[in-house]
Amino acid sequence: MKKHITLQNRKVSYTLRKSKRARRMRLAVYCDGSVVVTTPFDLKENVAERFIREKTEWLFYKIAYFKQFQGKPIARFSREDYLKYKDKALEMAVERVNYFNKIYKYDFNTINIKNQKTRWGSCSKKGNLNFNYKLLFLPEKVRDYIIVHELCHLREFNHSRKFWNLVDRTFSDHREIKAELRKHSMNLQ
Repeated sequence: MKKHITLQNRKVSYTLRKSKRARRMRLAVYCDGSVVVTTPFDLKENVAERFIREKTEWLFYKIAYFKQFQGKPIARFSREDYLKYKDKALEMAVERVNYFNKIYKYDFNTINIKNQKTRWGSCSKKGNLNFNYKLLFLPEKVRDYIIVHELCHLREFNHSRKFWNLVDRTFSDHREIKAELRKHSMNLQ
């Protein structure tokens, strides 16, 4: 459902999506400048509006960030691309997880390849490592950083100092790599 809100004397249009699967609110700004708020199904709209107001500064930052790319080519991926590359991505992910796990020696359950629009990877509480098939198209060091990042979540399921110390074992320059990764975030779309 299309909605509008005025923030700092600027009218912002957004799409409100209510989801039975959502457990919390989520605010997303996409590369075309569209804003989407996803909420649990039973949440009142005024709560979503208050949430957007609390995130005003972040929202304007993201909108401005994506404006710089208007008119520039952005990689677009399709369902066919996912089907074409997911096996190759799985092979690469398994090989790199096993390589880095010689350092960490963590137990994990499965490695899955997904087609996500907002994540490069994730780690579930059940010990499943999930990676976006688009990792294949990232520079090797950035790709390896994502794999190590998710692997370290098997030990520290947060982004605490302990977690970053684990990442630091392999990537002492993780801050720089993370900055480079932001440049590739457009390719998640």
